[in-house]
Amino acid sequence: MQVRPLTPQRLVAEIVDHLDAWTGTWCRMAIDGAPAAGTAEFADDLVDPLRERGREAVRVSTRDYLRPASLRLEHGHRDPDSFYTGWFDLDGLRREVLDPLADGGSGLVLPALWDPAADRSPRRERIRLPERGVVLVDGPLLLGAGLPFDRTVHLELPEAALQRLTPDEQQWTLPAYRRYAAEVDPRLLAGTVVRTDRPGRPAVIDALS
Repeated sequence: MQVRPLTPQRLVAEIVDHLDAWTGTWCRMAIDGAPAAGTAEFADDLVDPLRERGREAVRVSTRDYLRPASLRLEHGHRDPDSFYTGWFDLDGLRREVLDPLADGGSGLVLPALWDPAADRSPRRERIRLPERGVVLVDGPLLLGAGLPFDRTVHLELPEAALQRLTPDEQQWTLPAYRRYAAEVDPRLLAGTVVRTDRPGRPAVIDALS
């Protein structure tokens, strides 16, 4: 395995360079990983540097694309298999975020589809992403589902670190991440894989063998 340590600032700059090299009308970026890996924070860190390059950025999180509680919690509040297969509305994410940014799309992005606390639509307005814009989608279990992303990053936590950093109330999700690693192996699908088990000291995995 070839691992290349970077500062957080250099990692952000490297990913922004990759995004800025995209020549399509829009760029659809996935930041995949468990919440404990810091996917939301990393996606947020990309916004201002992209705008400094003249690329508008819109943030979307899968936590705002959950399915209704009647479907999501059909097998209980802490069923890891349901979490793996049925919590996230990936069809909605494709329809409302990714397909509108395909070639010839409308450019209109819905930043949130469902409010899990109220268990209803948040009634958010669509955002028109200008040309050269980037949508940054963060969340778990994003790879291997056939979603049309143009750039992908997987933030990896080794098993021991994932268990240590996951809050007690979310420990029940760990079997889903083990299944994801075994069945999908996001390291093989992501354009960039970053180890995040050492806070403030990320490392890019340039080769797995």
